[in-house]
Amino acid sequence: MSIAAPVHTEKVPPFRNEPFADFSRREEREAFKRALADIHARFPIEAPLLIGGKRVETAEKIDSVSPSDTSLLCGRSASAGEAETDKAVAAARRAFDDWSHTPAEERAGLLLRAAALMRKRSHLFAALEVYEAAKPWREADADVAEAIDFLEFYAREALRLSGRKRLQPYILGEHNDLSYHPLGVAAVIGPWNFPLAIPVGMSSAALVTGNTVILKPAEQTPLVTWLYARILEEAGVPAGVFNFLPGRGEVCGARLVRHPDVQAIVFTGSKEVGLLIQREALAAQQDGLPFVKKVVTEMGGKNALIVDSSADIDAAVPDAIYSAYGFAGQKCSALSRLILLDDIYDVCLKRFQEAAESLRIGPAEDPGTQLPPVIDDEAAAKVNKYIGLGRESARTIYVGDVGSLAEKGHFVPPAIFEVDSSKHRLAQEEIFGPVVAVLRARDFDDALRIANSTPYALTGGVHSRTVSHLERARLDFQCGNLYLNRTITGAIVARQPFGGYRLSGIGAKAGGPDYLKQFMVARAVSENRMRHGSAPLEEHATETWEEF
Repeated sequence: MSIAAPVHTEKVPPFRNEPFADFSRREEREAFKRALADIHARFPIEAPLLIGGKRVETAEKIDSVSPSDTSLLCGRSASAGEAETDKAVAAARRAFDDWSHTPAEERAGLLLRAAALMRKRSHLFAALEVYEAAKPWREADADVAEAIDFLEFYAREALRLSGRKRLQPYILGEHNDLSYHPLGVAAVIGPWNFPLAIPVGMSSAALVTGNTVILKPAEQTPLVTWLYARILEEAGVPAGVFNFLPGRGEVCGARLVRHPDVQAIVFTGSKEVGLLIQREALAAQQDGLPFVKKVVTEMGGKNALIVDSSADIDAAVPDAIYSAYGFAGQKCSALSRLILLDDIYDVCLKRFQEAAESLRIGPAEDPGTQLPPVIDDEAAAKVNKYIGLGRESARTIYVGDVGSLAEKGHFVPPAIFEVDSSKHRLAQEEIFGPVVAVLRARDFDDALRIANSTPYALTGGVHSRTVSHLERARLDFQCGNLYLNRTITGAIVARQPFGGYRLSGIGAKAGGPDYLKQFMVARAVSENRMRHGSAPLEEHATETWEEF
């Protein structure tokens, strides 16, 4: 199997993050408006399955409607059943041997070509997210930039990890090395909240390390991932190496998890589904599989920001507002607990409330929107249920009003509730919406105790000008990503590798130096090179040991 010409490692420049669009420039705003009109004119988009390089239609379809206006049909995707799922796994399995032996330079070249193609169409991808996922302009643009970053970064990481690594110690007549090899067929199950970046990151990591991939996108956002599938086709992905499989989670997703020929499952989504996947993968072992399925899951958080007495409140409040209400709180890293020290509690809470009251609620395509709708009616019902809980069992600080917008789309109000215990449900359960629980702390020790009181450990933050508090947080704030004196969302590839632990997930941090190793097995080889009592010249210490 061969794709286009391989990249030359020495000619690949150092990784640099993709810049965000500068919407302060009129030309950029006008270009994005044209992209919105362009993608809107293409509705409804049809997205088939892609199995073994062939497009496959199904009788059942999944409608993709705009959360901002549910009367707008963005498109329809095919919906894979168990039969189509089995065909996709079989196609991936057939393609594995050739792909796994394809040089890393060729696999990396595929990702770099895909990144270049996506970069040329970045506004089109982002415009589709505005409609399909209700991501405001900047959020949609950032998601596309992150997807490009993943393609660029993982291509370079694959080159770094490729080949044989000479091991210490050097012993005359003995050669020791270590190399990485792919697992097999990887099922990638993506989320809707980052409908491009996260599926691209998970799938490209599996691809570039020599695995074949079946990507099942979220049911709410299959269209943007279909555009990604087309990018990979254009970049030259061989038939069967990448398969696109939209479908219902309880049918297609469940079959992928239990399938005996799927070696790896990579998932981002809710804690409930992530834990179910882990249980099902272990249960499959009882059927006599000759391997243990590799499971990587990112499952969300209940993220806290501490503001102490020395904090610059002028900076802390805007950071807290954006962290809590950006994309309507639908980020796994979003702020949902605001912990304020006693002596600045009243003033900080008042300013946080006033800032929340100023948020502009509206459709994602409106460039002035700060709080868009949530993804679907199920999400809206869940948020409204928690708002009802807050009204009944907590002190209501603020609940906004969405007015007639709720009749058109999945709009819910921003809400702030004061709770008197870290064990309150609003302070423990992931809501995934624009609802913030505010808690009072006696001192910084008490604030850390409250912050660490949930079963999650994803993101957290501290606003403080007290060095000892910042250092203490580095040691004792239990989260995978800690942000000091800034927002607690917006991790950037290679700068802030992202991922948590405890019930926030298992696996290495996305966008970091360890991520690709999850998709490979390490093989150590020790060779006796003594021949007739003499050692070959290359045994002398001319190679350097590489730490990796």
